[in-house]
Order: sequence, then structure tokens, then C-alpha cells
Amino acid sequence: MTTNPAAGGDGAAPAPNAAPAGAVPLGAPSVWLTRDDLATGSRSASGLLLVSADAGSVTPAGELGELTAAYAAALRAVGVDGRDRVVAALSGDGELAGPQWARAAAEVAGAGASVGPRGRLRLHHALESLGATTLVITPTGAMDLLARLHLEFLLDPLDLGLRHVVLTGEIASRRTMSHLATEFGARVTEVYCSPFTATPLGWRSSESAPLTLLVPGSVGLAPLEKDELQAPPYASGPAELVVAGARAGEAVRTGQVVRVSGGEAIPAPEHTVGDHVLVRGVWVSLNRIQRALNKIDGVSGWELGVSRQGTLDAAVLTVTFKRESLVGNPMWRSRLQQSLKALTPVTIAVEISDRISETVSPGVVNDTRGHHLGRDRTAIAR
Repeated sequence: MTTNPAAGGDGAAPAPNAAPAGAVPLGAPSVWLTRDDLATGSRSASGLLLVSADAGSVTPAGELGELTAAYAAALRAVGVDGRDRVVAALSGDGELAGPQWARAAAEVAGAGASVGPRGRLRLHHALESLGATTLVITPTGAMDLLARLHLEFLLDPLDLGLRHVVLTGEIASRRTMSHLATEFGARVTEVYCSPFTATPLGWRSSESAPLTLLVPGSVGLAPLEKDELQAPPYASGPAELVVAGARAGEAVRTGQVVRVSGGEAIPAPEHTVGDHVLVRGVWVSLNRIQRALNKIDGVSGWELGVSRQGTLDAAVLTVTFKRESLVGNPMWRSRLQQSLKALTPVTIAVEISDRISETVSPGVVNDTRGHHLGRDRTAIAR
């Protein structure tokens, strides 16, 4: 891990067995990092490492006992107890946390299992076979499961007998929590986890509720335009969530933005900002897309479109070429598709613009979900 050059850090690698980012109170940070800074020290990091799906974020896991304790605290906070049988069905970057949820559930609940991402009918079968009463899943995963139970399988979600649905790993669409609570007849809560380690940091019981932090001071707010922690009562407007780095004095910008209405409470994130976009629970690097397209002759610009028209996110990359001869060229389309597959596990469809432009322009994001505010933090209006 290196420090952000703008912060004037020393660029040293993280210490072995350092605490995972976000697991401790922030303190008074003197070094500010972003997601891109967390991969640069990966060759020198030691011990168990938590690695994102694209290896763009590499963070020491710290002590396993402490890691399990964080998940156990989250389960207790949302009401899980010895009567429950917990199944974690997580995808995206949160998939690496599935075994940790299961390990913690083995201590807090009657049983715990991590089944990973799978087809919805197979997930339904796993929930029934295990007698699950608690499901840990992404918001879109839960909504997709519900939709398929109704429309494809003609099954009643109430028959599962779930007591708890715990959402994590994504920004939920509006009214998701209340809708799931009604359909499953369960208590629906959301656990906010570090976007780097998936370690639970806070939770909320409803869409309108702020976060209740599991460790006081472990999550802070910073203005989008400068590196400094805000002190409560917080100023109204957008602010970025910040967590502690792996070493003392480090603060890591999460790329997640909240809308503050004043007071001392920290809301759950509603938006993202910066050079990463959250798609299907995976942080997609816009810089890596740009570098990959720079290697393909004839590309002059691109737009990454992200939508959530149904229950799941969809991503489409529309590429503009400099020469008309490339527009219908199947070899160039194939090169684009293969380049994207090498960058991220998220499926990104490729479309070719009919417009020709010899002028090279930077890539842009068109997020119809309303999540991503822009790549330049300082350009976001309050």
C-alpha cells in the first residue's frame, strides 16, 4: 500500500498483521488514501490478504478471531440468536465474506453456512434443505430471488419461514427493505460493511434509519472536495464515508457518498463518487477500462452505462471509433469484449457508436440508477 501523493505520505508498505481497514476508530488521520492506493503495496503485504474481485483492493485481514467477532457483533445487533440457522448467499466483492458470516453464525446462531452465488432455484433448495431462518444477501440478490419465486417457480416466499433477511454489499433501491419484509414476513435489516474488507461496521433497521456503528468512530465523514474529517454536528449536503486504514494515521475514502441533513447521525450510502463504480456488488475501475481501451487502436471515446431496470444491475460499454472502417469490424468488437472480461467478473455488454470522432475524449459514466455522481469529487455541487 502506498500513500496518496497529494497527502505527502512516505509510501511505506503496510505492516504485517495490520488491522483491516475500517475495523478500528479513525483517530486523527494524517494520510489520506483512495481505493487505487490499496493495491500498490500488495506485493509486500503479508499474512491473510483480503483481495477484491479485480485485485484492485488488497488489504491485510488482521487477526481472524477479531474478524469473526466483527461479524458476530453484526449478527447479534440485527437480532440473530441461538434459534436461527444462517445462510450467506453473497456475490461480487462480498463473496469473500461469506465464510466469515458462516463462521460467526456458528458462534451466535444454531448453524451457519456459506453457499455463495448460485441460481435462485438452487438457493431456494439450499434454504429449504438447511432449514434456514436467516439469509445474508445483497439487496438485488434478494429482490431477484423474490421475483423468480413469484414469476418463474410459482413458490410462496412465506413458505421459507425466514425470520431475518440481512442485506449488505450494495446500494439498495428505494423501498427494497419494506417490500422484502412484507413478502418474506421477516425482519429486514441492512449491515454496512467496509467496501475494502467486507468487515461489518454498522447497521440500520429501516430505510429511513441512520447507521448504528458497531465500533464508535470507525466510520467518519469527509467533504468531497478536501481531505479532512467533519466533526458533528455534520453540515447538510453530500459527504463521503471514510474508514481507517491498515496503519495508524491513515484514512481511506470509500467512494461512497451519503446525504447528510444535519445532526450527529451518519446515514447509509446512497451514491458513489470517483474512479470506481459499484455494479452488482463489484467495484469496477474506470481507470482500468481506460488503460485497456488505450491499447486498442482506433478508440476515441467511451461511455459506461449502468442501469437497474429490473432486479439486477446491467452494464453496457458504448465505444466510439476514430475510423468508420472499424464500426462494423467483428475483430475489433471481439477485442473489446475480451479486454473487458480480463478486467472484471461483471458482465459488460459492448455496443459500437455509429458516430465517428477523431478527437480523443475521456470516458464517461451514465448511471441511470442515480448512484454515481461523477469521477471528479471536487466537481460535485452541494
